[in-house]
Amino acid sequence: MSVKVGVVGGGQLARMMIAPAVEIGIELSVLAEEPDMAAGLAATAVGDYRDAQTVLDFARGVDVVTFDHEHVPQDVLAALVAAGVAVHPGPGPLAFAQDKLRMRERLEALGMPQPEWAAVADAAQLQAFLDAHGGRAVVKTPRGGYDGKGVRVVRAAAEAADWLGALGEGDRLLVEELVDFVRELAQQVARRPSGELRAYPVVETVQRGGVCAEVIAPAPHARERLPEVAAGIGSAIAEGLGVTGMLAVELFETTDDRLLVNELAMRPHNSGHWSQEGAITGQFEQHLRAVLDLPLGDPSPRAPWSVMVNILGGPTEDALTDRLPRVFAEHPAVKVHTYGKAPRPGRKVGHVNATGDDLDAVVYEARAAAALFAD
Repeated sequence: MSVKVGVVGGGQLARMMIAPAVEIGIELSVLAEEPDMAAGLAATAVGDYRDAQTVLDFARGVDVVTFDHEHVPQDVLAALVAAGVAVHPGPGPLAFAQDKLRMRERLEALGMPQPEWAAVADAAQLQAFLDAHGGRAVVKTPRGGYDGKGVRVVRAAAEAADWLGALGEGDRLLVEELVDFVRELAQQVARRPSGELRAYPVVETVQRGGVCAEVIAPAPHARERLPEVAAGIGSAIAEGLGVTGMLAVELFETTDDRLLVNELAMRPHNSGHWSQEGAITGQFEQHLRAVLDLPLGDPSPRAPWSVMVNILGGPTEDALTDRLPRVFAEHPAVKVHTYGKAPRPGRKVGHVNATGDDLDAVVYEARAAAALFAD
């Protein structure tokens, strides 16, 4: 079998697909936004993913197109489908990842548990929601936000006046109740076009400043039915939306023992980086299998515990790779993944994975190793 997968987007997710593609004999081609991006090792084209002709020209040389991010416009996706290109996930599912209002509407139709929400177009509507929900709420721009961007906690409609004032005709903001949660979780599932589906263990994610900082797999202290319920939610969403490839469902575990859907990502996801060393089949290989409609791999854990810690920012005086000798010497069991990105405050420039039998020891190893990359 000789196949080529084309990835639109040259970030670290595309970069981390390269190794499993090489291992299983799949040729990977990347359309990067800039020549020096993280996935430049596999970039065969550089161009604007928002330009239909650029993406069509790239797609002519591959068997299936998939994505490093969800930002490719719907008209470009439609042009790919019209040209007979296999696109996974397709325009239909991606529309719900691109627009949070459409996502909320569709999840409601599917009967998925989620926070109370509303679409608001003016200050009066936003204030009415605030008044009905204890005077605090989360306001989101429906499109474009990630890693804490496009999200605000507000206590008065005036705190979102700039966003409301920038709305075009027919546009709305998403407002959600401020959920009383004990922790955030993530459920990943993989689904191939023929319908086979595999669920990974539900994991706990630790956010700092709106950015995922740590992941513990599986989620510790899980009540008896929590893994089953989380997997059921992820599977129902994947099937209900027709997702192909990897799907990550970000969840709130509430103080009254409910799971509520926060957001969706239809691609490999930060919450699944632990699986590179921690699962029998890591998320990047699984995504390639899924989009090619190949039998899916076993997502079971290899060890009782896996911990991923992001390297955020990185050193300011030297290169990330200059720190490797010390990290390797002091933490030989930890696996390091760097993204080839220049250090910058708050930027994800890499991550470390640790696995083992004792959770406290695994957490220590991952945190200590990641800390050596900071000044």
